[in-house]
Amino acid sequence: MDYIEVKLTVSEDFTDIFMAELGEIGYETFTEEDYGLNAYITNDLFSEESLKEVLARYAEMTSVEYSFQTLVKQNWNEEWEKNYQPISVDGIVQVRAGFHQPDPSFKYDIVINPKMSFGTGHHETTSMVLSLQQEINHTNKKVLDVGCGTGILAIMASKLGASQVGAFDIEEWAAENSRENVSLNDCSNIEVRQGTIEDEPADQYDIVLANINRNILIRDIPKYIEFMKPAPSQLVVSGFYQHDIEDIESVAKKCGLAKVNVREKNNWAAIVFERIQ
Repeated sequence: MDYIEVKLTVSEDFTDIFMAELGEIGYETFTEEDYGLNAYITNDLFSEESLKEVLARYAEMTSVEYSFQTLVKQNWNEEWEKNYQPISVDGIVQVRAGFHQPDPSFKYDIVINPKMSFGTGHHETTSMVLSLQQEINHTNKKVLDVGCGTGILAIMASKLGASQVGAFDIEEWAAENSRENVSLNDCSNIEVRQGTIEDEPADQYDIVLANINRNILIRDIPKYIEFMKPAPSQLVVSGFYQHDIEDIESVAKKCGLAKVNVREKNNWAAIVFERIQ
C-alpha cells in the first residue's frame, strides 16, 4: 500500500498539537522538520477534506500551510536514504541503515532497511518500546511481535536472548521487509508471517509486543491474552497518546493485566502490563 506524505509549514509550538490531532484521524507517524512537520498516512485513509478540517481549528492561532505527495514503494528507499540518520536508544542500542558503519560503543546494533514500513526507531512509540524491552528479561523467553512493520522489535527481542520469536503483519510488503531485516541481523530464531492476530497459530508466549494504535489495541488486547502464558507473562503496548492511557489500562485490567511500567514522550505513551491470573 502507498503512503501519503503531508508537509505542514507551521510554528514549532504547534507541532505536538498537530501530531495529536492528525493521529486521531489515522496518521501513523511523524517527523519534525525545520519548517514544521511531516505526517504519513496510508493512501486509503487519506482525506484532504479531513486534513483541512483539522488545520481550520487552529487558523486563528497560527499560520499553517500544507502540501502532500504520494510515496510509492519504489521510491521509499531513495527518499529515506536521503534523510535517515542512525539513532541511539538510551545509549545502549544503535539503530542504523546498512550503509552506516557500526559503532562498537553500543551494546546492541540493529540494522533496518525499510520499504514502506515505519519502524526505524525514530518515532517515539518505537524508541519507547525498545527502551522498555531493555528492562524485561528476554533470556530463553518466547516472544510475539504483533504488527511487526520492519521487524525491529522482534530483532531487539532476539538480541536480548529470546529463544523463539514470532512476528506478523497484515501487509505483505511489511512481512517481506521484516524477513529481509531479520536476515540482515542474523536472527535465525525469528519466524515472520503475513496475517492478523486471527490468523496466528495457537501458541503461548512469555512476552507479547504490540506497537500499533489505540483502536486496534482496545479491540485486540482480549485476543492477545489467549497467546500469553499464565502469570507473570507480559504485554508491551504502544502507538497511542498519553490521554489514551486510561482507556488502554481499563481494557487490560478487565483481561487480568496489571500495569507495571510506563513511558511517555512528546504526548505518546507505552505501557508494560503483567498477567496476574
